[in-house]
Amino acid sequence: MHRLLIAALRAGIAAAVLLGLFGQIVVIPTTASDEVDRFPPYEPFAVPYVTVAILGVACVQVVLGAVWMLLDMVERDAVFSRRAFRWVDTVIGATVVATLLAFGVAVHLAVAEIPSPDDGMQVLGALGAAVACAGAGAAFAMLVVVMRGLLGKATALRSELAEVV
Repeated sequence: MHRLLIAALRAGIAAAVLLGLFGQIVVIPTTASDEVDRFPPYEPFAVPYVTVAILGVACVQVVLGAVWMLLDMVERDAVFSRRAFRWVDTVIGATVVATLLAFGVAVHLAVAEIPSPDDGMQVLGALGAAVACAGAGAAFAMLVVVMRGLLGKATALRSELAEVV
């Protein structure tokens, strides 16, 4: 893989991790605080939802860190080794955790009596977003599992070829 492409990907990963940190430290808590100030009945839901949002962003950051390590392995031409599976498994695990968080939020929004300042459309919109996130997370996790299987086959073929040569 071209070094310039790897450098660009690393710059994007670093920017995304820093943006995620900014979101975890500033944006998510401030937005929740503003919503509670605007509509005080949201207060009992603020801390749990802020916690879930921060954990969800942390899961994305873990995936980005694992991708960084995989890029390092690609650069060293070592991606077809058993060590790569650790990072792919990290991606799968973080994706599953984020998906379960989104699913939990969707279930809570569907069954809980959450007050709404207007006609309840905010809760329905949040429910739709949580369901979409859970679906996208599940699809991504399944895709990475399939890609892990392909990595396993490629690694076995490379090992077999190395023995022949």
